[in-house]
Amino acid sequence: MSRIGVFICHCGENIARTVDVAAVAAAIKDHPGVAFATDYKYMCSDPGQTMVKEAIEEHRLTGVVIAACSPHMHEKTFRRACAQAGLNQYMCEMANIREHCSWIHEDRADATAKAIDIARTIVEKVKHNKPLESIRIPVTKRALVIGGGIAGIQAALDIADGGHQVVLIEKEASIGGHMSQLSETFPTLDCSQCILTPRMVEAYQHPNITLHTWSEVEKVDGYIGNFEVTIRKKARSVDEDLCNGCGDCQAACPAKRIPSEFEAGLGKRTAIYVPFPQAVPNIPVLDRQNCTLYKGRRKGLAKDACGKCKEACLKGAIDFDTEDTFIKEDVGAIVVATGFQLYDIGRRQPEGLKGYGEYGYGEVPDVIDGLQFERLASASGPTSGAILRPSDGKEPKTVVFVHCVGSRDPEKGISYCSKICCMYNAKHAMLYKHKVHDGRAVAFYMDIRAAGKGYDEFSRRAIEEDQAEYIRGRVSRIYRDGDKVKVWGYDTLSQEQVVIDADMVVLATAIRPQPGVEQLAQTLSISYDENGFINEAHPKLRPVETNTAGVFVAGACQAPRDIPDSVAMASAAGAKVMSLFSADELEREPAVAVVNENTCIGCMNCANVCAYGAIEQRDICTVDGKVCGHVAYVNPGVCQGCGTCQAVCLSKSVELQTFTDEQVYSEINALCFWE
Repeated sequence: MSRIGVFICHCGENIARTVDVAAVAAAIKDHPGVAFATDYKYMCSDPGQTMVKEAIEEHRLTGVVIAACSPHMHEKTFRRACAQAGLNQYMCEMANIREHCSWIHEDRADATAKAIDIARTIVEKVKHNKPLESIRIPVTKRALVIGGGIAGIQAALDIADGGHQVVLIEKEASIGGHMSQLSETFPTLDCSQCILTPRMVEAYQHPNITLHTWSEVEKVDGYIGNFEVTIRKKARSVDEDLCNGCGDCQAACPAKRIPSEFEAGLGKRTAIYVPFPQAVPNIPVLDRQNCTLYKGRRKGLAKDACGKCKEACLKGAIDFDTEDTFIKEDVGAIVVATGFQLYDIGRRQPEGLKGYGEYGYGEVPDVIDGLQFERLASASGPTSGAILRPSDGKEPKTVVFVHCVGSRDPEKGISYCSKICCMYNAKHAMLYKHKVHDGRAVAFYMDIRAAGKGYDEFSRRAIEEDQAEYIRGRVSRIYRDGDKVKVWGYDTLSQEQVVIDADMVVLATAIRPQPGVEQLAQTLSISYDENGFINEAHPKLRPVETNTAGVFVAGACQAPRDIPDSVAMASAAGAKVMSLFSADELEREPAVAVVNENTCIGCMNCANVCAYGAIEQRDICTVDGKVCGHVAYVNPGVCQGCGTCQAVCLSKSVELQTFTDEQVYSEINALCFWE
């Protein structure tokens, strides 16, 4: 016989202001199966939990219902209290009378009646609960970090310093990400490479970190604590064990006019190259698309159409016939830190986005983006730190900085703020004035967003110390007029049209997710938003976790982030991983699907709709070992308890533990037949 205890929380005024909690307690006392009911101002407090424990012992309760807030908030708290009192923790359920009732009603009588109904449904559900045991999963104490930018490096170092092995993979030839391309960083204006390079070297030399550059994730199998990841190591054509980074191959390469990705197209590189001087590892990669030898092979010429780099290599490290290889790594947790790309505002855009052809980007050489300006300002850049016009190499005397190019512009397809643009435009104005003392810097802005420690003070320096003229308004058109760049805009404060003859224009383009991140998200069974950024499990309570257990997120792949935020997220993700690795076994809630093999017809509809790959086919064998059919099997370690399989099962053979048909029907009956 059921003996249910019901505890109604006031939640301060959150519930009690709208719901008569005493009336709810009085009404629920008379419900069949309820042995005890009471109310208290803060049930989640220590006295409230003590009240639950004492009632379990005194009234010999077989189940507990907490009528309070969302189970996402305190279900674990109350289940832990029940377990301490000797009651199976899964005999405790929460009735949400805050978000589902008090917060959405104004009429006190209606809200009270609804709260009583909600409490009754959960009481009926608990009557059909069964004692369950947590699922225990062995944990592989090894982590995978995807992305070698500052966020990936920080996460890898934190986990490695915690004594765990880390596999760090980067799709480019070197780690460092976009931070390695920066000249200086706001708000301190310290050298980017000075603070990043030691971290890169530390990650490369750390005994607990295995680094795979020029590599990508090909496939992910398994579940939290037990992932099997297949990594594609792209053919580098250079033996990493033999190469000593001398650079002779680059010097010998005849293909020297290839636009450099690291220099944002403003500089040139060879076909065999190291991306930048501080690259880690300092091992070149062969660009087969632009290599003279491979071009010759594609045209059917002799196999040794060039080969000068191989001739110059005294170590014999170059092999033109290498192919992609695949490595399998067993890991227990994955951190996604794939970073960002800048919005390419040219005329050709992905579906749903529109370009800024009116700004002349890609057609007017002196219209550049923020990353290109960073390379011009960098001492290691194509101009050795001199601010020069790309068109003729002359020093620009008037530079216009345009904010929010793509950001906060729903008509162009991007409605969000890219967060860092206001700050790096202020930085660019300072860098420009520092190097061109008699120059004029003009910034068109919508409004200044400087949320961060020291950020507002930094942006004010650019305005108040005459580093730049700030004009509040949008730019309508940019085009070439002789050796000048005409900038047409509108000053919304003076309500006047503004036309500036500029020597160079710098566009603060929007932050976008890296290409291919949606495919990676599907490989990892994690979700992403309409803009392609990785979704966190909860924006406040689980900001670095994803909807797939064991997969975490850090940095600008989740949303536009600056360096401090990216590093903080990376350390938070690293802490989550180390928390996961703190025990030999992982304990998970048993709210997973189970299959009744006696009625399963083996149609596998459930496997076809499972977003997590948790369902597999299991053979049914006779006594002599012959296979006579198959049924579905749910791996409890992978299942996330979404219930989709239960909805599509033709034979009604799948049920979600803690949400069985019997429990759901009993909740419905409580609403239909109880007054």
